[in-house]
Amino acid sequence: MPATAHTPASPPASHPVSVLGLGMMGTALAAALLKAGHPTTVWNRSAAKTGPLAAQGATPADTAGDAVTASPLVIACLTTNDNVRELFAPLTAELRGRTLVNLTNGTPSQARELAAWAREHGISYVDGGIMAVPQMIAGPQAYILYSGDEDAYTAHRDTLAALADTKWVGTDAGLAALWDLALLTGMYGMDLGVSQAYALIGSAGVPAKEFAPLLLEWVVAMTHGMVPGTAEALDSGQHLTDVSSLAVNQAAVPNAAAAFAEQGVQDLLFASLRPLLDRAVAEGHGADGLSRLSELLRTP
Repeated sequence: MPATAHTPASPPASHPVSVLGLGMMGTALAAALLKAGHPTTVWNRSAAKTGPLAAQGATPADTAGDAVTASPLVIACLTTNDNVRELFAPLTAELRGRTLVNLTNGTPSQARELAAWAREHGISYVDGGIMAVPQMIAGPQAYILYSGDEDAYTAHRDTLAALADTKWVGTDAGLAALWDLALLTGMYGMDLGVSQAYALIGSAGVPAKEFAPLLLEWVVAMTHGMVPGTAEALDSGQHLTDVSSLAVNQAAVPNAAAAFAEQGVQDLLFASLRPLLDRAVAEGHGADGLSRLSELLRTP
């Protein structure tokens, strides 16, 4: 289902919030809530991290239990979901009747397990995927994906909007993590390609700053066409192309791989792409476009 975005038309009323976990992201989240006027209680295993937020008006909690009972909305931003289970397992009585919004990076199955655990204990659970770095929080380009208990999300949506634009992706608690990881996959794939491009051009002594403008222009142009074009092909099931067929790419990739070897640069990108292209052509998809590869990845 498509993500549903919501931005409040006017500033929300002030509502108490507790934030547990004050790494760089958790600190940014708490600061955004304070700036928006929400009474914010904060807790961290290392109590010293509450100091800067206390100076901004936050209330430090002595214990995690105190933080939970201070607010009807509890936001967790820890290192792993194992940390989430470890922290909140002894606090089910304190959490009962409250909403736990888990903004810890994790997998879809972990989110579903946490949602089931929360239901058993009368806790409303919303999972989230933050699509921003700490410096972007509360800025115009930041957004957070949410899934799970829709009633709880709706009740606290305007408060959560103080952190970033909100995008609802469904009642399956695992969907926010799935969307998050899919988006990150695109980012990491781009980063690997960009890293290999710099490594290759750098092997000839070309300064990265000299190459950067052309690389940026090329990547942006290709992304603007490729991302929506691939989506249309996948949804329609029509993968024929008037740009570059899989057979043509299969023939070209060995040249790229050879160039990396000649320049003494490690090749991870084409080493992964080449066998997938070989499989696509062997299975009769040589005339198709690169969009066909996404379908092949789902049927290993």
